[in-house]
Parts: sequence; structure tokens; C-alpha cells
Amino acid sequence: MSLKNDRFLKALMREAVDVTPVWMMRQAGRYLPEYRATRKQAGNFLNLCQSPELACEVTLQPLRRYAFDAAILFSDILTIPDAMGRGLYFEEGEGPRFKKVIRTAEDVEQLPEIKAAEDLSYVMDAVSLIRKELNGSVPLIGFSGSPWTLATYMIEGGGSKDFRIAKEFMYNNPEAMHLLLDKLAAAVTDYLNSQIKAGAQAIQIFDTWGGILTTSHYRSYSLAYMQKIISNLIREADGRVVPVILFTKNGGLWLESIAESGTNAVGLDWTIEIGQARERIGNSCALQGNMDPSILYASPAAIRDEVGNILESYGAGNGHVFNLGHGITPQVNPDHVSAFVDAVHELSPQYHA
Repeated sequence: MSLKNDRFLKALMREAVDVTPVWMMRQAGRYLPEYRATRKQAGNFLNLCQSPELACEVTLQPLRRYAFDAAILFSDILTIPDAMGRGLYFEEGEGPRFKKVIRTAEDVEQLPEIKAAEDLSYVMDAVSLIRKELNGSVPLIGFSGSPWTLATYMIEGGGSKDFRIAKEFMYNNPEAMHLLLDKLAAAVTDYLNSQIKAGAQAIQIFDTWGGILTTSHYRSYSLAYMQKIISNLIREADGRVVPVILFTKNGGLWLESIAESGTNAVGLDWTIEIGQARERIGNSCALQGNMDPSILYASPAAIRDEVGNILESYGAGNGHVFNLGHGITPQVNPDHVSAFVDAVHELSPQYHA
């Protein structure tokens, strides 16, 4: 089935487009009243993730409101640790938690190998259903957390402000940490390849916590494992390339290294000027980002001005996917998202003439 709108995939491959494509991290989320209603219907967040029909519904909800150029699978980055028997659950207002945490080398050695197509079949069923329901309107993005990011949750037992336990484990048990990351890299590779086989047309790796590391540790404990994943991904489906986006939050220091990882696009947070990022990596990769999510609390006029600033900073030419520098937050007025998406489509054609 041919895509009616493939400018997102074209931009990731640095091909010519008519306007700058736009999508939004966490675009299916709590800022939408229809999402909150569906989540209430599901009973809890995990039930929502594990129901292919409901996951499909919330994936499509933002596309009914806004002219996004891509859909992203509704799921959670912690599905892999959950499939490994860690006992994922969510506490209201506290975020994800694990019943079983990793504290020793033995804990790492005992982690089972998973087969994503079987152990996470509900995700693949959701991908297939979403792809069918999209009916070629826009491409579907699949995703996973990075091995380092998944490891931090598995060791800490949830989110953290200082990552003391995860870093202590890394410094005191480097061999065990590398074994954990190796196991996770294999699982993520299998998971993403299964998503591609089920119908995902692009892939994003969320390295949410890579930016907490030193430069040398980022390269050895985070980037090296993402490179390993990228080198083992299925890179073509339906007769076209399956592009990869690598997003390290607070990764601006390492743009050149990230661009050399084999990725097609580098995701940027809002702490770096996109024009400077383009100067640094040249034409080696597309760039995705990088508007501060908080601007969506401002007036539609202010949002439009900021969109214009970012487009001007990137400048003319190909290879720009417009996005936020992190996920949209729950209190945003849905009408402000309209102002954001419309501004990108209305202001960007001049950069593609």
C-alpha cells in the first residue's frame, strides 16, 4: 500500500519535501480528553498498553484532531523489562515501578532471554492493527527505550533524581552492567525487528537517561549498545528504507558521535540550537526537534513565533523533522497543539522552495 503522505519518511532520508513534517513525542497522551476517557475505560495504564484495540484507538486519536505527518505506536518503553519478569506496575502520581529489582551480578545472569513476537505479542498485534487502520494516510513509528535507559529503571526499581543505585552498580560491577546492557540490546533488537515485521515504518530509540553519564561512559555504556542495535535492525520493508531516529536527552555534547552511529536522524532536546547542530553534523543525518515543550503553555501567537525561530535556525533545505525536545505535558491546552502543527505547515514551505 502506497503512502498518501510520506514527507516524514522522506525528511528522515534527507529527501526533498514540500513542507517540514511534524509529529510530537507523547502525542497520544493525557492532554487529550478523549485519551483520558479511553484510559478510564481500560481501568489503568498497563491495561491500555496491553489491549491492541485500545492502544490502536489512542494512537489514532491525535490524528483525528491534528494534521500530524506520522503516527507513533502507543506503548511504554518498559515493556521489555516487564516481559523479563520484573513485575512492572504504576503508582498514581509516582510513575513506573518494578517489583523485582537488579542488585547483583547473579540477578543479571538469571534474566531470561525473551522472544518479542511471543512474549510481547500484544505490541505486535497493536502495530498490525494501527497500520491497517491508518490505511496509508501517514507512516507508523515504532520505538523502544535504549538499553541504558531500561537498565536504569531495572536497577533503580523506577524513576530517579540522581540515579545513585544505577551508577553505583555501573562503577562497582562493570562486567555485570555490560552483560545487562548486552542482554537488553539483544532484546531491543528483536523487539524492534518484530515491530518492523508487524508494520512499523520508522523506528525511534529513546535514550532518555543517556545524558546523565560522563562522555566516556556515554560512549561505552549507552551509545555502543545503540550502535549494536542499529547495525542489526531490518533496514528495508515495503520496498523502502526503514529509517532510525536516535534521541538522547541532554545529548547535545555528543552530536557528532551520535550522527556516526548509523542512525538516519538525530533527535534533539531544546538545550541546543538546531542551526548549530546542523552546522556540526553537516549532511550526515537528518535532525528532529527541538522545541521546548513548555512553549505550548504560551499563547498561540508566541507558539507561532517560536516555530518560526526554529525553522529559521535550521534554514533552507532537507532533513528537518519538526518535533518537541521532549514529550508534551498533560496540562497543555489541546488548541495550542493545533497552533503548533498549523504553524509548522504554514511557515515551512518557504524553506523548501
